[in-house]
Amino acid sequence: MSDTIKAPTVAELQAKGETPEILFWVGCAGSFDDRYKRVTVAFTKILNKLNVNFAVLGPEESCTGDPARRAGNEFLFQMQAMANIQLLDMYQVKKIVTACPHCFNTLKNEYPDLGGNYEVIHHTTFLQGLLDDGKLKVSGGSFKGQKITYHDSCYLGRANDIYEAPRNVLKSLDADLVEMKRCKTKGLCCGAGGGQMFKDAEAGDKEINIERTEEALDTGAKVIASGCPFCMTMLSDGVKNKEKEAEVQVKDIAELLDEAMD
Repeated sequence: MSDTIKAPTVAELQAKGETPEILFWVGCAGSFDDRYKRVTVAFTKILNKLNVNFAVLGPEESCTGDPARRAGNEFLFQMQAMANIQLLDMYQVKKIVTACPHCFNTLKNEYPDLGGNYEVIHHTTFLQGLLDDGKLKVSGGSFKGQKITYHDSCYLGRANDIYEAPRNVLKSLDADLVEMKRCKTKGLCCGAGGGQMFKDAEAGDKEINIERTEEALDTGAKVIASGCPFCMTMLSDGVKNKEKEAEVQVKDIAELLDEAMD
C-alpha cells in the first residue's frame, strides 16, 4: 500500500482520545483475498480524498460468522458474533460501513438478535449519499459512454432491497448502464451464496456462475460491475472460463469510482 493511504485503527484513535465517525468493516475477503484487497484500497482512497473520519479494527477484526451460519454451524456463528459484539460495544461503535453484502446483512439483520445494534451501511449506499450531498463529485472520465452492466448481489438486492444505490453511483460516471435480462428483484445468484462458495459443486448441467456470466456478456458490456466479493470471484471465474479476460473487466463500484476520480 502506498504512503498516501491512511487507515487508522480504532485502537490508535482511542489512544489519542479520538473517536471515528465511521467504522469501515473490511471483512475477510477485503483483508485476505488478493483481488478484493484492491477494492479495500480503492474505497479507502475515496474516504481519504474526502477526509471522511473513519477507522478500521485492523487485527482485532474477525469474521462476522456469516459463512458458519449459512453452512449450518450455528454454534460457531454465535461464538464469532458475540466476540465481535463485545469488541464493537467496547469501542462504542455506532456506524459501520462495509463493502461486503454478506457482512452487511449479518451485522445489520442478525446481530440485533444477539444484542448488537448498529447503523450498518453498504459501501454503495454510502457512496450514493456522498454524491447526493455534493461531497463526492465525479465526471465520467474513462467510463464516459462505456457500456457497463451491474450484477445484483442476492444479499444486497433481494435480501435488503438495495437496487438503486449501486446503479446511481454507476450513472454518475456518465456510463451507458445496460441491464441483464434477469436483474433487480429477478436477478440471478452468482452461485456463491448460502455457503456454496466453500463447497464442491453439485451435480447438474451448468455452473450458475457460467450462466450468469453469459447473461452479462450478452449485454455487450466491457465492464461487469459488482458490489460483493463473492460475486466478483464467481463472475471473474466465469469471464476466464469464456476466455474473455482481455476484453471484459469485472470491477467493484468503488474501483470504478476511484479510477474516475483519478
